[in-house]
Amino acid sequence: MPKMKTKSSAKKRFKFTGSGKIKRKHAFKSHILTKKTKVQKKRLTKFTTVHDSDVKSVKKQLCV
Repeated sequence: MPKMKTKSSAKKRFKFTGSGKIKRKHAFKSHILTKKTKVQKKRLTKFTTVHDSDVKSVKKQLCV
């Protein structure tokens, strides 16, 4: 059986924390930023963790 390949798109978008959780960036930070407040843009800059319901599919894409 051949090796499982990691999805390139997932590899670029997700990283693991020290405790094993998966972190991701927020959406809505790439364009049309003039309408958004400074506070909103500052909050979107920070990383967050992947939701519990999505962890299984993300790990599958990362071949973990």
